[in-house]
Amino acid sequence: LIVDMLAVARIESEDEMFEINSVSIQEVVHESIESRRASLDAKQIKLQWYATDPALCVRADQEALREILDNLLDNAVKYTPNEGKVTVHWEPEGELVRIAVEDTGIGIAGEHLDRIFERFYRVDKARSREMGGTGLGLSIVKHLVEVFGGSTEVQSERGKGTTFFVRLPLA
Repeated sequence: LIVDMLAVARIESEDEMFEINSVSIQEVVHESIESRRASLDAKQIKLQWYATDPALCVRADQEALREILDNLLDNAVKYTPNEGKVTVHWEPEGELVRIAVEDTGIGIAGEHLDRIFERFYRVDKARSREMGGTGLGLSIVKHLVEVFGGSTEVQSERGKGTTFFVRLPLA
């Protein structure tokens, strides 16, 4: 919790120093997936990734992009039941790249979608605590994406899954 709170405070205060350059999405996606391999295997979650152009790069900080994807993949794995599916895909969208992390998890009811990126906001407080969430992961995602001139979006349906979209400038 303290580490996440410090991360948000640093990003918001603009004290965080980022090395912004061209970052390979494929490389960061691969690293993030591999670091979750044990939890994916334990839940028998099928993970796939694809891109219209796997070589696409974004203008961002590599470690920050890794943190963004780590948070989104952690949530996807955490809230997807055994034998579910998680998909990561990206494609160009004008001057941006749209990265999507999609799951077949429990989904989020519509009344929560407007607040999902707020600090400490939890859809199901009891379940989030039980699963180890701090309520800061998606806030960190939103703030990091905005630092790089991008945007975040979520689409979800209760019981059917969730897709988080991150749009970042094309490198």
